[in-house]
Amino acid sequence: MTSNGLRSDRRQIAPAAERNRDAILAVLRRVLPDSGVVLEVASGTGQHAAYFAAALPLLTWQPSDPDAAARDSIAAWADAAGLCNLRVPLALDVRREPWGIDTAAAIVCINMIHIAPWAAAEALFAGAGQLLADGGVLYLYGPYRRGGQHTAPSNAAFDAQLRHSNPEWGVRDLEAVVALAEAADLTLAEVVGMPANNLSLVFRK
Repeated sequence: MTSNGLRSDRRQIAPAAERNRDAILAVLRRVLPDSGVVLEVASGTGQHAAYFAAALPLLTWQPSDPDAAARDSIAAWADAAGLCNLRVPLALDVRREPWGIDTAAAIVCINMIHIAPWAAAEALFAGAGQLLADGGVLYLYGPYRRGGQHTAPSNAAFDAQLRHSNPEWGVRDLEAVVALAEAADLTLAEVVGMPANNLSLVFRK
């Protein structure tokens, strides 16, 4: 590991991804289909892609990210994993069409919509509504407000930090996210409480 958080082989590492991967995987095992392509939107470092693809060998994992440095890290994690069900990352920005993928049985998006403009959340749901067939799954993970209120003081502090960094960022209202889903013909099937005051949201087409 180098001083800037990069491994010598180009694999970036995010401590949060190491901490939350098992809790997320437990939900994914229940809600994802038995087979097919899973599109991961905003894969970041690529740690989750490599871990989930190894744990779910009957699924084909398609990572993606709009950032070239992130895609380089994702590719390095994929190379190190050597898995036949883990594809090379797509250069995918949900706000730009086409997405570069024709079909997916499920979409996974972890810790994106609060670290992006609201337009990205709108585009994510609109694209998911078009890409997923009936029965398809959209899985989101992250912090959310419920009834206009933060679920923990730590989330309120995190929200303030995000909005200070970029006024277009911030912890989103669960109800606003559900409204986007409904407009895209997606139904909220499950809300799962997660460690560190996060939620898993499971939507179905």
